[in-house]
Amino acid sequence: MKAIRLHAFGPPENLVLDELPDLGPAPGQVRIAVEASGVHLLDTAIRRGEPGPLPPPELPTVPGREVAGVVDVVGPDTDRSWLGRQVVAHLGAVPGGYAEQAVTEVDRLFAVPDHVTFPDAVAAVGTGRTALGVVELEPAGPDDVVLVPSAAGGLGWLLVQSALAAGARVVAAARGSRTEVLSELGAHLVVDYGEPGWDKRVRDELGGVTLVHDGVGGVVGRAALELLRPGGRLVMFGFSSGTPTEVTTADLVGRGISAGWSLGPRMAALPGGIPGLAARALDKVAAGEWRPLVTTFPLGEAARAHAALEGRRALGKVVLLAEHR
Repeated sequence: MKAIRLHAFGPPENLVLDELPDLGPAPGQVRIAVEASGVHLLDTAIRRGEPGPLPPPELPTVPGREVAGVVDVVGPDTDRSWLGRQVVAHLGAVPGGYAEQAVTEVDRLFAVPDHVTFPDAVAAVGTGRTALGVVELEPAGPDDVVLVPSAAGGLGWLLVQSALAAGARVVAAARGSRTEVLSELGAHLVVDYGEPGWDKRVRDELGGVTLVHDGVGGVVGRAALELLRPGGRLVMFGFSSGTPTEVTTADLVGRGISAGWSLGPRMAALPGGIPGLAARALDKVAAGEWRPLVTTFPLGEAARAHAALEGRRALGKVVLLAEHR
């Protein structure tokens, strides 16, 4: 099989296409003929060798933890009804997604309906489950004004859709040319947070906001916090800028806002845990309630996909497609 391997930590060019032996599933496992592989911002940090929530892998390694395709082999003592079915899976802490084949345990599989594309299924099982966790922990309502920085990313795109469906007024924010795609979502206001005065525009036109879904952090996250009206809520789930949003005691006490980190134990404690979130996110995609935004690259161009994701040039969820497509 063909697979992308990382032989040394460093720049995107260190991701190379190799020929590896075919995989064989163990008892309780299946092999997936992979059609689509998800690329996550965490993958880029791992590639650079930076510390993070997962231990650094032994090299060489096949990155990636989100795959969709067709089960083509089942392991011993494994339910054979999975054979030939379209599935999507999050591989967990075990990498191996950037490849033509992947093996995983049966209990990690989700059936993919025929009308759902493999890239959309990949967007649901990873990014979608996180978006749904953010929404379920702090849902928007019809009285809310919601600000979503990085709305042109895979996660932000879904958060905007959720807030609009809840009847909230929504500010969709992105940087540069990425703002152009946001007009498709129907947000009440689209702003470029790379331009000076973007926050003043939000305040002038909407009088501030009541809820911020913050995955950017840094200067942008702090500006978003400052836009919160008294009693507003800041929900943090990442800091793509490199630093988390600074929150002080004066913000919490003096202005009466609430601020919390949504990833980790709080999200895992939701009904069904993380697998339950993935299942419900896939259901929303299948029902047409969510329309993921996806940018695709051929499997062999994983280096270009990483560079586009790191450079904030890719729109939505980045997905690698099998070369035979």
